[in-house]
Formats: sequence, C-alpha cells, structure tokens
Amino acid sequence: DYICAGRIEKGTMPANPVAVESIVSTPLAEKVAEHYGVELRHTLTGFKWIGDQIAKLEAAGEVDRFIFGFEESYGYLAGPYVRDKDAVIGSMLICEMAAYYRSIGSSIKQRLEEIYAEYGRYLNKVDSYEFPGLSGMDKMAGIMASLRADAPKEFAGKAVVKVTDYQDTEATGLPKADVLRYDLEDGAVVIVRPSGTEPKIKTYFTTKGADLAEAQAEKDALTEAIKPLFA
Repeated sequence: DYICAGRIEKGTMPANPVAVESIVSTPLAEKVAEHYGVELRHTLTGFKWIGDQIAKLEAAGEVDRFIFGFEESYGYLAGPYVRDKDAVIGSMLICEMAAYYRSIGSSIKQRLEEIYAEYGRYLNKVDSYEFPGLSGMDKMAGIMASLRADAPKEFAGKAVVKVTDYQDTEATGLPKADVLRYDLEDGAVVIVRPSGTEPKIKTYFTTKGADLAEAQAEKDALTEAIKPLFA
C-alpha cells in the first residue's frame, strides 16, 4: 500500500506494475494490488521463485515493472537490484514509512488499521507438526497421500469449496510441489505443506473477521479441526 500510493503520488509507478508473493502469503495483498491496478503473481515458497519472476521480466525488457516481492516468512524485496531476501531494503522501507506517517500525524499501526477497515481483518498464522525419528519422513508422506486419496469435505463446520493440489502443474501453472490448499466457503484458507528442510508439516491458516477476535476464533477452531489429520 505504501509503495503503490507513494509511487502514484510521485509519478514513478510503471505501466502494468507487477508484484510477487508466495502461495502461502496473505490474500490481503490481492485486495491491495487490485485497488492499485497491480498485477500480483504467485510463486512457490522460496525467494528463488520471486527472483525467477524478476528474471523473466528482465528477459522481456520489462524489469522496471517489478515493484515489490515478499513471502510469508518475513522476506521483502523492493526493486530488482537484489534477487534474494534483502533485509537492508526492508529495514529502510520500514524506517521511511514510520517517518512519513509521523510527518502526516499518523503511524504505521494506524495505517494498517485503516487497511483492515477497508478490506477486512485478515489473520495469517502458521502451525507446525513435528515427525522426528527415522520414520518421520515416511509418516509425513503417508499423511499427504491420505489427504490426496480422501480429501476433507469440511473443517470446523465450514465446507471445502475448492481443493488445489500443487502437484498438478497443469492446473496451477507452477512447478510441481507437495502442497495442498483448501478454500473454505467463508473465504478462509488452509494450506498444508511439508517442510523442505525439517521433519515437520506446516499448516498455514488465513481467516477473516470483523475484528481480530473473530478472525482468531475461526483460526483456533480450524486448528482443532485439523489436528486429528496429523495424529
């Protein structure tokens, strides 16, 4: 929001701007991107995939279209100068934002609350289930196979309206990945993804409520509903 509004105000927003986020990042970004007319692309988890999108724009002679990239695990990239997580740029942007909002009698938190008021109170949380020992990886593979063979029809009383299997490259348009996404009838999202570096399965929750308490209550209910799948 800050980058888009600032670029528009200064006249530096490129034509057909592009932002990139990973598939486990917040859907709130989709609402903000739509508001500002930004094309939001989705990639698999890992900053190399965001760098890959920058490289594709560069190959097409359109690298200036890229304005921002991020993923759920605290990685940010503004501009095409670096092709991996850049804490320096992220830190500088936060300082710049704080100074700007203070100069107009506001704050980062106040602006965030205004964004929530406009688009809804989104909540994004990650839970992890560990499977240690020699049998851990086999257990994880068995759970993922079971979820594919018998897809859940609901979580916490909310019907699953769409299942996306990221092993189906034709459906996703992305490289093959061991990830399952469940879209629920009320707009909530549950994503199940085995870690690529640790013996654990991560579950990513996105809920939306009138306020934080409502969004947290649904997340808590979804957590309890999904626990038996990893027993």
